[in-house]
Amino acid sequence: MCPWLPSLVRCQKVPSLQILPAASVQRKPVGASLLLTCRPDVPDSALISDLRWSDNRNMTIPPKAAGQSSPPIYTESIASGQALALIFNSLQESMAGVYYCAASYSVTEQLGASVAVETYVAITWKDAPEDQRPILGDDYIVRCEVTANPPATVDWLRNGDPIKSSGRYVIENRGLLIRNVSESDDGLYTCRAAVISTGELAKRVIRVEVQIKPEVQKLPLVLDAVEGQSFSYLCNATGKPVPEFQWIKKSTQQNVVDIDRFSVNALTGQLDISRVEQDDHDTYSCVAKNAAGISESTTKLNVLIRPKILEFMNITVPEDSDAVLACRAFGRPPPEITFRRFGTTEEYSVGLQVSDDRIVLDLDTNAERGETIGSLRIHKVDKTDDGLYDCIARNPGDVAYKVGHITVEYKPNFDNMKSLPPVYTWEQRPANLSCLAQAIPNATIEWRWNDRRVLDLYDINMKVENVGARSDLIIIPREPRYYTSYKCVATNRLGSEEHVMELREARIPDAVGQARPRSVSATSMTFDIIPPAIERGLPITAVSVQYKEEFNPDWNTALNRTWSPDSPYIVEGLRPQTSYSFRFAVRNIVGLGQWAAYVVHSTPKRSEPETPKTLHTPIQEEDEEDDAIVTSPYADHFELRWNVPVDNGEPINFYRVKFCPGSKINGVWTELEGACIEEDIQISTSYEMRDLQADTYYRIELMAHNAIGFSKPAHLLLKTARGIDVVLRVDDRALSSAAVIGIVVGCVLLLLLVIDILCCLIGNLGLLAMMCRRTKRSPSDLMGDEEKLGREDEKQPLNNGPDGDVLKSSSVEFDGRGVQIRSGEIIGKNSAV
Repeated sequence: MCPWLPSLVRCQKVPSLQILPAASVQRKPVGASLLLTCRPDVPDSALISDLRWSDNRNMTIPPKAAGQSSPPIYTESIASGQALALIFNSLQESMAGVYYCAASYSVTEQLGASVAVETYVAITWKDAPEDQRPILGDDYIVRCEVTANPPATVDWLRNGDPIKSSGRYVIENRGLLIRNVSESDDGLYTCRAAVISTGELAKRVIRVEVQIKPEVQKLPLVLDAVEGQSFSYLCNATGKPVPEFQWIKKSTQQNVVDIDRFSVNALTGQLDISRVEQDDHDTYSCVAKNAAGISESTTKLNVLIRPKILEFMNITVPEDSDAVLACRAFGRPPPEITFRRFGTTEEYSVGLQVSDDRIVLDLDTNAERGETIGSLRIHKVDKTDDGLYDCIARNPGDVAYKVGHITVEYKPNFDNMKSLPPVYTWEQRPANLSCLAQAIPNATIEWRWNDRRVLDLYDINMKVENVGARSDLIIIPREPRYYTSYKCVATNRLGSEEHVMELREARIPDAVGQARPRSVSATSMTFDIIPPAIERGLPITAVSVQYKEEFNPDWNTALNRTWSPDSPYIVEGLRPQTSYSFRFAVRNIVGLGQWAAYVVHSTPKRSEPETPKTLHTPIQEEDEEDDAIVTSPYADHFELRWNVPVDNGEPINFYRVKFCPGSKINGVWTELEGACIEEDIQISTSYEMRDLQADTYYRIELMAHNAIGFSKPAHLLLKTARGIDVVLRVDDRALSSAAVIGIVVGCVLLLLLVIDILCCLIGNLGLLAMMCRRTKRSPSDLMGDEEKLGREDEKQPLNNGPDGDVLKSSSVEFDGRGVQIRSGEIIGKNSAV
């Protein structure tokens, strides 16, 4: 600056050096970059030379050499050589001090300027992670270490509120100590550092998330799995964050996911085994792990091996000896064994059987080998013990079955042949004597005749044929001596048995002992016949009769009839008023016996038919002794059915049915007068009684008629069912559609008439009321009506009635469901409806 001089005096600039920025002290943080520029302030910059920077040790700071990487501190010419910059790439604490800028002006004048560079350390987060996870229940320091020069002071805020050192919270140099961490300590914490001397303030927000160590729910001591089947089990655990699961096989310390057939859901802890094997029998640990820790629980996987019956042998024992039926089975746990007869459900219990004290069931279990032997012991077996038996092996895994057989050996017997009759033959026809012996083992059979072996006789009339356990002796009895006894001898290693069979000569039956007529009509006779005695094995196969008119001496022209032995002996087609001769004989497989039991009997003259027999099963009431009662399942009808009776020489031309309602009081039947119905039926054996009353007794009479007259009546009491019979019947008496429509129309008209009468009586309205008024009205009244009608036709206004009312005409219609009232033209108040 030039001092104030007279205006005529010219101001001269004093040469100097300026350091920019202009402050004499430059304060910068360590690590920051700094540019200081030294610029000459002289009248003529061309006179400046030797412009340089030096440090406090008067050491000139050189510029950056060409191709050299930037050194920590160097100089650089700028502004076309008019200024020199001092550049600090990264300030360090050692670079603090006074730096000098110097230059020569006009060779002789030395110029100089200085600037002080001061450094400080800024707030630096040394150990302050933004996410920190303490463990529930532990003491934990929320880390926040700060470096600064000058040193910084640190305070804490939680969710925006200051934290003071007291109780569970203690502020330390390393951070914030939280004692006995709880879940409520979750949140956002702010670590705030400040350097008062520099005014520097820095904040670090730290998210604190409390973690909880896993806790596995205690597993059962033992888990059961079945060999060959799938298995699953869910291991539960708590923890934060959600733990991951592993299952470890203890004997090998192997993660089970490395084993085929095993899989583990790491998120849910479920263990799955696709197919359980015996080697899986081991101890296993469920391990739950998260960042807070690890927890485990142990269980034993007990592989249940399904029972397998290893041995169940059939046995063969002689009768009256002791039998042991043994069954050996394997499984884990060792199975329980029992037995039962095949095809039954009742099983034997361990020990002596209550139902049969000959039978004892014993069990022998070897837990180490997993085997059980069941023994069914039977003392003095008999043939009833022979058969199939089930061995049943059970454990919690499954049930196994196997069938075995007890064969009871016994000596031969002929129990199945004791009731057989003798064998018959005749006329030298071959006879077959069959011998079948029951025996285990099978018996060998030989035939003996007169205590000599048949095979040793070499008789051509005898032949032995053996087929398995059966032996047949075929005899051709060419001489009477063959009709005798033969002995069948059956032998096995337990003994022998004999059975005697007889061959007899068959003959025709003896004569009939007696025959007599039991019932006689004009055209038929029914006989009672006493047959002759018969031999066992020769039954009567038929009964025959010959009959002819008595005056005819030739039996060769007689008529024949044959019956089966169990049928009624009826001869039909006889002539009335005729005497007949009858003789009888019986037949067996040999032939017809002699004719005998001669009977002569006459038929009566033609007469009315026999009494018909109804085909209904009667129910006798307690107070009824003479009349049988039948019940109808219907309340209003009943079908009467009967057999065709004997016509007694004249054909039946019709039947007469009569039925009357009534009651029986003190044994006397009383009919309702005029209520009886009588009808004749042509060529039929049934009649349907209609229009009966419910819960009512009817006395029925049925008679057959021929040219001679009526038969005696067959009587029957009928009781109808209670209530109304709703069974629909479609026949010639059913109502037609037209009849139904007529009934409906009639009902509608009747309903309209009732409505009209009610309207007439209550409100002097309706057709009846109108007709009554017309009979009483004068011609002038009629003229008035005509005038009213004329006005209506001319569209004239209609005056109100005497009471000021104007009414509309209505019509009453019935549409099958209800009465419809429809409005029509406007009429006077008292017009008919």
